[in-house]
Amino acid sequence: MRGKFFTFEGIDGSGKTTISKMVYEELRKKWDVVLTKEPTDSWLGKSVEKAIEEKKDAITISLLFMADRNEHLKDIHKWIEEGKVVLCDRYMDSTFAYQSAHLDDVMDNPLRWLKGVHAPFLIKPDKTFLFIIEPSKAISRIKRKKTFFENESFLEKVQEYYLVLSKEKRFVKLDATKSKEELKEKCIKRIKEEMGYE
Repeated sequence: MRGKFFTFEGIDGSGKTTISKMVYEELRKKWDVVLTKEPTDSWLGKSVEKAIEEKKDAITISLLFMADRNEHLKDIHKWIEEGKVVLCDRYMDSTFAYQSAHLDDVMDNPLRWLKGVHAPFLIKPDKTFLFIIEPSKAISRIKRKKTFFENESFLEKVQEYYLVLSKEKRFVKLDATKSKEELKEKCIKRIKEEMGYE
């Protein structure tokens, strides 16, 4: 049986990483589950992180994200064909939301450009969990060193792009201020429904 692909999205501090790990720990008790993330831990993923750290040009950062994703998708395809449930912490919608906000001053309609470049190699998730939270609250949750993306006005633009993207049927919008347990259970319920178990 072919596997399924689920992604976890939201602005920094929305809790998506924590919930994706909790969902993984629960599901792996019964199913063959892979938890992966973007940027990846490969040298390409590290290049993305370095480019952000060095505040490189918005187009350069966008293209690095896409290169990392193109390679990552080879693994994702393989896992799905093997019948695994694939959970991914950040995927294409992160690039569409963050880099559209980053490219707003560089080009007209950056979202269209980003989608166009992705078109030849992208696979869409079966479901995307979008964690929605006020940017000011999200920032207060971030305890590590912040990147230049992690400021309130920028994250407001990012969230606006996420809400535009979330009009697609595959999105499940979640109130990220709810308890971790409640959010975990909502995600698991929708995954089971998608898998045909409920």
